[in-house]
Amino acid sequence: MTPPRFLLLCLWLTGSGTALADPPVDGSLALAGDYLFRGLSQTWGRPALQAGVDWNAGRLHAGAWASNVSRNNYPGGGVELDVFADAALWQRGAWSARAGGYAYRYPGANLERAHPALSSRGFDTLEASLALQWRRWTLKYSRALGDYFGTDVEQGYAGSTRGTDYLQLDGDILLSPRWNLHLHAGRTRYTAILAMPLANGARDPDYADFSLATSCALTDRWTLVATVSHATNAAFYVHVASFRDPVVQKDLGGTRVVLTLYATL
Repeated sequence: MTPPRFLLLCLWLTGSGTALADPPVDGSLALAGDYLFRGLSQTWGRPALQAGVDWNAGRLHAGAWASNVSRNNYPGGGVELDVFADAALWQRGAWSARAGGYAYRYPGANLERAHPALSSRGFDTLEASLALQWRRWTLKYSRALGDYFGTDVEQGYAGSTRGTDYLQLDGDILLSPRWNLHLHAGRTRYTAILAMPLANGARDPDYADFSLATSCALTDRWTLVATVSHATNAAFYVHVASFRDPVVQKDLGGTRVVLTLYATL
């Protein structure tokens, strides 16, 4: 998808929220210096334009989200389109629990479009999740219902990555009416390792990620967020080869500082 078409998609997603007269629907638009997903760059360290729409109706919540991604990560793709939904299981005082599903789609992305070409395999992923919330803190567990973002024997793994999971803890601390602090810690656990080790001997893709973000409400609609993120297991992620050219490598984890400008619509 070309950048103009992607921008039109973003505007359609956010505009759909304002087109409804009775809005349990909210739209958002963001420009980020990098798109980090669970601590790893999805845009090869480059900026991302993102848009989302959320629908809330009592116990039910659903939405869609879109971002550009790098073809170095997703050969033949360039756009991530997500849809998600969850429902409240119970609530007692400040405690609540929710269960849901999240689908990640990468139209056009396939390993057969890598250079050199690999066996056909898409990157689409479906996860089920369970979350426990207390006040402004959330503990969430997500589990892949199929292969985890295309990682399987086609990418050199010893077996299927079905069942790969992610455990995360997120919290918000209100500093003032305009300033907030966001804390995050997560752990990704793969169900398979590489069949053959990397040149440095690394085989295990498991890692943890941590982030500290400060947000400032510039106006009622605009918010600026500064995030410091760190992903562990540098031995595995410091020299990730591009699917477009294996000679080109990038550190997708490590420590990063990202500025993001959000707009609510």
